[in-house]
Amino acid sequence: MIVVEKKTIQHIPVLHIVKQKQFKEKMPLIVFFHGFTSTKERNMHYAYLFAEKGFRVIMPEAKYHGTRSEGFSEAELSYRFWDIVITSIEELSTIKQELVEEDLVDPSRIGVAGTSMGGITTLGALAKYEWIKGGVSLMGNPSFEQFALWQLNEMEKRNVQIGLSQEQISDLLNQLKQYDLSLRPEKLNQRPLLFWHGKLDPVVPYQAAYHFYEQNRKSYEGTEGKFEFITDENAGHNVSNSGVEATANWFEKHI
Repeated sequence: MIVVEKKTIQHIPVLHIVKQKQFKEKMPLIVFFHGFTSTKERNMHYAYLFAEKGFRVIMPEAKYHGTRSEGFSEAELSYRFWDIVITSIEELSTIKQELVEEDLVDPSRIGVAGTSMGGITTLGALAKYEWIKGGVSLMGNPSFEQFALWQLNEMEKRNVQIGLSQEQISDLLNQLKQYDLSLRPEKLNQRPLLFWHGKLDPVVPYQAAYHFYEQNRKSYEGTEGKFEFITDENAGHNVSNSGVEATANWFEKHI
């Protein structure tokens, strides 16, 4: 039987999913980050598959989302996109620390994954934390600075008021550099990483993630199967069932 517990870790609302018989055991952990305008509850199919394979799963609520909502419209949320991502990356350390202190998690077997904004968060976390054993980016983008510039350009095309001065934009881009995996790919250090991306994705363009993969394949020579990219030729911004299953199988193999 799989148990779903609503709890708070420090100030962070999370769902905690695990087999009942393993509830108090020291286990490998997967932290799964949801996407923009989504909620932690909408990704339960991932958590179920992970728990079935013997993982403890934590699904945090992103800042300004779900139970942390402050009533912002989607447009208002979009201005706060990178604040949300950075907050999630920083909060990951809090989640890990508390679970390790409670002796519920093996600190050497922690995986991180997410969809879209959550995939972006995953890649930023890999740039920041050496203790993450491996990750899966579903429709994510490791090039924070380039993606932020692309977002700003898209807003300008649609005549959307950005609400940021040039100085604020410059400060944001500088802040993003410390989480930008494309600027420091050596931070991967041959840790297992799987990308899944639809080739027709209009929200988080496919090419940036695939370019990163192509650029860094050589650094994984001699580590067969630890750095992979699954392309779905027909998918847009939606993960297929096979992509969900591939994520669970990846963690089973590498974490």
